[in-house]
Amino acid sequence: MPRELSEKDIGILKKLAPECGDLTCSGSGHTFHSILPPVSNHFAEDGEDFLRRISRLSDEELTYIAGMIEKGEESMGCLPVEDVDALVTLIHDRLSPDVAKQVISAYESGSECEH
Repeated sequence: MPRELSEKDIGILKKLAPECGDLTCSGSGHTFHSILPPVSNHFAEDGEDFLRRISRLSDEELTYIAGMIEKGEESMGCLPVEDVDALVTLIHDRLSPDVAKQVISAYESGSECEH
């Protein structure tokens, strides 16, 4: 579900991708509506870089993103499978196995790509 990024979302996006100059997808010309897809698809060089970037998140920020995923407000549909796996592993290890299961469930129930 497309959403307007909040100041908190923009702060997290800039933390994960400091090189992000504006909030527009270069491919579609649309404004970003999520945090993770632009990081994965526009800024991270590969899966290892994506993991390094998301590892910068505090537990509070990771909890926030997991909650947004569970509510269907943060898209994971455009992420490569290896990036989804990295995120779920990070959530499992830093937050809890239960939160990781909830994120997997949310991902499996709605993995469309949003612009």
